[in-house]
Amino acid sequence: MVHVTYYLEVISSWCYWAEPAWAELKKRYAGRAEFEWKIALMPAEAYPVSVNQCEWFYRRSGSVMRSPFMLNSGWLEPEIKQYLVPNYVAQAAKEFGISDDTVRLAIAHAAMREGKKIGRWDVAVAAAAPAAGIDAAKLKSRAQASEIEAKAQSTTAEFHTLLVTQRPTFLIENSIGDRAVFSGIVRAEPLAAAIDALLTDEAAYMSWKAHFGDVPKS
Repeated sequence: MVHVTYYLEVISSWCYWAEPAWAELKKRYAGRAEFEWKIALMPAEAYPVSVNQCEWFYRRSGSVMRSPFMLNSGWLEPEIKQYLVPNYVAQAAKEFGISDDTVRLAIAHAAMREGKKIGRWDVAVAAAAPAAGIDAAKLKSRAQASEIEAKAQSTTAEFHTLLVTQRPTFLIENSIGDRAVFSGIVRAEPLAAAIDALLTDEAAYMSWKAHFGDVPKS
């Protein structure tokens, strides 16, 4: 079965625009591919330095995506240099077993559509806890644990081994060792083409094995 890993930053605008493609792929390949998301933290220099700059980026991405609305820059607090909090909260919910997209999308919506100050623990947890169905205090405590920081740093390091810089990044793999990496892609079509190719190659190897068996030892 093909495995698709989505490396993301919870409040990345381009990840926000990629979500419809991600949802479409999960629906289209249900039962034929496995889907997983992982945190890829952005460095401090990747965030907007001001509300004005953030809105410029949002006008650009919104126009490119033909969006009928503009994302909300109200979440940005320039004194916060790296937005670890929303990512740690999403990771904590995942560690509680909420591994679907529900919690991180709730956080992203609170930030980029409602303009909530998601870099603050109580705000991020308030957005996430109802979506997770987890007590807010328990979720916050888990999000602040050193294990959560270590996990987010580990998946970020894993992301960097792909030698890419953009979020979203999609890693598509099959059981015969084929791999395809798409960095910065937010539309479903190229991702679907790669998944189809990897599924076809995997099926061909299964057919070969059914006819000829395992590789001879000598």
